[in-house]
Amino acid sequence: MKLLYKNIAWTILALVAFSFVFSLIADYGAAPKALSLNELVAKINTGEVASIIVHDDTLDITLTDKTVMTAQKEGEAGLTETLKNYGVETAALQAVPITVEDRTGGRFWASVLIPTLLPVIAMIAIFWFIFRQAKGGQSQAFSFGKASVKLFASDKDSVTFKDVAGLKETKQELEEIVDFLKNPKKFIDMGARIPRGVLLMGAPGTGKTLLARAVAGESNVPFFHISASEFVEMFVGVGASRTRDAFATAKKSAPSILFIDEIDAIGRQRGTGMGGGHDEREQTLNQILVEMDGFERDTQVIVLAATNRADVLDEALLRPGRFDRRITLDNPDINDREAILKIHSKDKPLEKTADLRKVATRTPGFSGADLANLMNEAAIYAARNNRQSVLQSDIYNSIEKVLMGPERRGKAVSAKEREITAYHEAGHALVAASLKNSDPVHKVSIVSRGYAGGYTMKLPLEDEHLRTRSQFMADLAMMLGGYAAEEAMFGEMSTGASNDLQKVSDLARRLVTHYGMSEKLGPITFGKSTDMIMLGREFGGDKNYSETMATQIDEEVRSFIARGYATAKKIISTRKKALEAVAKALLEKEVLEQEEFNAVIAPFKLKPLLA
Repeated sequence: MKLLYKNIAWTILALVAFSFVFSLIADYGAAPKALSLNELVAKINTGEVASIIVHDDTLDITLTDKTVMTAQKEGEAGLTETLKNYGVETAALQAVPITVEDRTGGRFWASVLIPTLLPVIAMIAIFWFIFRQAKGGQSQAFSFGKASVKLFASDKDSVTFKDVAGLKETKQELEEIVDFLKNPKKFIDMGARIPRGVLLMGAPGTGKTLLARAVAGESNVPFFHISASEFVEMFVGVGASRTRDAFATAKKSAPSILFIDEIDAIGRQRGTGMGGGHDEREQTLNQILVEMDGFERDTQVIVLAATNRADVLDEALLRPGRFDRRITLDNPDINDREAILKIHSKDKPLEKTADLRKVATRTPGFSGADLANLMNEAAIYAARNNRQSVLQSDIYNSIEKVLMGPERRGKAVSAKEREITAYHEAGHALVAASLKNSDPVHKVSIVSRGYAGGYTMKLPLEDEHLRTRSQFMADLAMMLGGYAAEEAMFGEMSTGASNDLQKVSDLARRLVTHYGMSEKLGPITFGKSTDMIMLGREFGGDKNYSETMATQIDEEVRSFIARGYATAKKIISTRKKALEAVAKALLEKEVLEQEEFNAVIAPFKLKPLLA
């Protein structure tokens, strides 16, 4: 309706403009004065007439002063004969140029038709534009319930399983789906039925969408893709209509694959009342449930879906018969990280001495997207420094930039604050190097990055999926190493340890309440997560313990922190010379790599301790 009013307004403005223009054309100048034949003869005799143009019975007269006049001659006689009858002098008449123009040709019809037809043509064009817009709005209204499902173009930016590093088991599961679509007979002969749905679950950046593109590149069947958010509208019933249309489009091209990205946008649990639940989304989910496993069972459409919030999906959506296979994608291990780095470094001129294995060692917990971003940042860093190749140092700098932000060497820091930061980071590094169950130190820096004034990077030698109590105790002591170093060297603590204390408190509470590592409380967990989800996070929890137990939990948390602090304080007090050596090296160089740090503490022959 708004568009219609807009078109009407534009039409009225156009009509006013045309009327104004044609009124100017019609009223341009004053109309020529009409002369009688007697007056014309008098002017010819006096020599006032410069020329005469004859248009049928009309005379266009131009006087010597450039004045234009008009007159009518007799229709039965010629102009010369008429003028002589009115007494014109022959000599005066011969001095006047007389031109006869025929107005029956193209110019005549143009002069007649153009002023007449031009407004009509303009009006027709305006109304045609209005009706076309109205027709487009009508067709848009009828297509409101159509899904904007897109067919994957495999010839452009095609991705295959060879382009996906790691994820061997995941690729094997998906290769079976592709093989089923390509060669269904060998499966049908064994009595196997085609899976109806495959759900890809994993943290953001683990390669869910990339794997879907690889399936599209490998399969020879139509691959349709759509985002789940495109189903949901503010009008109830539109999402269900679009769902039906999307599945109908895929069924027309069966066997085919329909990929729904971020399915948690419409697949959340029904009836929780949290997370923005409403009738439209629930109707859309109900329609998906019917399409995937309703009365119509002979369809050859495989639904491939991806989500990073599988915990909030409705149980009816996850049951066998709808999503028969649920594939979990984890962050890559060290070998997979190295393979991913090689893929993303193919189009980048790496220096021959660059070792991607060392980069993979420094990036535990990185996802595939993080590694791609890492190599891109390294290339940008090298180009900004006008280098022809990407150095190992460029990649290392990019790791820290991705983790903590860019360097802020220009940040104004006083000499006192710089010294405190140096001893703080030296305390972290020294405690980590002194504990048997701590990960080795890879780098120590007092260069500000992001909100951190400095940082100590310690990384495991190999990927870990389990951690022991002694390792956690070493982590607690290492986190408190900076706090203990400040107290030992300056007699007081600064605000630089605030982030460390927050991490220590969180870890100690998890040890007691989640991991059951308290000797006093025993193997028990405390607190239970509820199903209330808001903005992707837990909105609340069920406190399944008494106030007396809460007091004991607080005491145990304090006990864990006290033991970690005692260990850190003992190391700092007994190895103060090593602490000073590391701090002085940091003040001099600002950054110590693993080899440089080990060289600084080597003369002290530190024996590893137990936390």
